[in-house]
Amino acid sequence: MKNAIKIWIEAARLRTLPVSVAGVVAAIGVAKWEHRFSWLPAVICLVFAVLAQVTSNFANEYYDFKRGSDKKGRVGPRRGVTEGDIKPATLRKVTFATLAMACVVGCCLIPFGGWWLIPVGAAIAVFALAYSAGPYPLSYHGLGDLAVLVFFGLVPVNFTYYVQAGAWSPFAFLVSVSIGLMGINVLLVNNYRDMEDDIDAGKHTTVVIFGRKVAGTFYLVSGYCAVFFLSPIWVLLRGWALLIPLLYLIMHTITWRKLLSRKGTALNPLLGATGRNMLIFAILLAVAMILNQR
Repeated sequence: MKNAIKIWIEAARLRTLPVSVAGVVAAIGVAKWEHRFSWLPAVICLVFAVLAQVTSNFANEYYDFKRGSDKKGRVGPRRGVTEGDIKPATLRKVTFATLAMACVVGCCLIPFGGWWLIPVGAAIAVFALAYSAGPYPLSYHGLGDLAVLVFFGLVPVNFTYYVQAGAWSPFAFLVSVSIGLMGINVLLVNNYRDMEDDIDAGKHTTVVIFGRKVAGTFYLVSGYCAVFFLSPIWVLLRGWALLIPLLYLIMHTITWRKLLSRKGTALNPLLGATGRNMLIFAILLAVAMILNQR
């Protein structure tokens, strides 16, 4: 029983979940800052975001297996279906069951945002599968980074804010771009580690296209751009809140240096570290906004 639970936890890839949580947390901070916070739609958004990402993680494992992209004994975390721990048919059923739960939760947002949220939810559902599946899987054509920017940055932050406030916010948009850039870095670490395996599988990630040297530089620059993009917000927050970008940049730079100096399985912890940096940043930003309401 314990082994079965561990196998499914590995398939859900908990280390990546801070990517989906961070966007919602940051949006809550902006809404509270602007006196538009509403706890119920915010909680629904959080549950939906986690379920959507778990769906994407399950789908990624299943469809990579079907394409023959994953190999036994891979450098990255163990893949249950590839190693024979999970039956492919079972993983497929669980993937679509999780997607169905996400859709049900997402529909609970309609009273807060209107029926027009349905096509938005449908787009998110399609993305959860299209990252690795379909006739033109995004992760195989160098579009994974753009997809992360949109669906882990722009969409969760702006729409979490919208269902609380009933309006859009320029500050929420700034935060969404920042969170999206940090989310890209999580994907970069994953693809940085898997470059050789992805080349063998014909998977054209940005790391495969441009190489590890460029990817490493992009990782560093992306984190710094994420912080400086919020300059208008730092000016308004002032005081101790200015320590937040400094703390993040220190953590980010340390993780980047480790990225350049490690290889193979030694890169696995950096996936969690990048997500941790992102979540800490989002939490501290939200706290600063809550304590310095406009």
